[in-house]
Amino acid sequence: MPTVIGVFDDQSQAERAVNEIREAGVTDEEISIAAREDRIKADEGDEGGTGAFLNQDVTTGATTGGALGGLAGLMAGAGALAIPGIGPILAAGPIAAGLSGVAAGGLAGSLVDLGIPQDRGEYYENEVGKGSILAVVETDQRKINDVASFMRRNGARDVETH
Repeated sequence: MPTVIGVFDDQSQAERAVNEIREAGVTDEEISIAAREDRIKADEGDEGGTGAFLNQDVTTGATTGGALGGLAGLMAGAGALAIPGIGPILAAGPIAAGLSGVAAGGLAGSLVDLGIPQDRGEYYENEVGKGSILAVVETDQRKINDVASFMRRNGARDVETH
């Protein structure tokens, strides 16, 4: 399945992109988000930010996640995983399942499993390490150009299709 990947420096931009992607008919099971845990917590005080929702207790996230929009809905049930060289990250969506074997390849290895070339996976892992929010969407060919457009329009950089 084709994959679109992009980097956001701002939670509200990522939130808007995820909302548009969902409105286009992409399901939560096709959307992955990864961000350093301390980066998310640093944004909790932002007016209108999603930080408070992103750091919900995982046990409550499972029941409340569906009622929340954008990143909050995706991340409500996210768990913290330790990535060597980065530290704790929050990950949600298909990418989170790939991170369960983190010691084998970290975030970059999980991205390779999604069809991202190794060198680009390492680049995106480094961006998360610097505090960026990574969005990865696996969807059918009909929606791929729209997804990339939604990301770019909402401030994503380094948007690629694989």
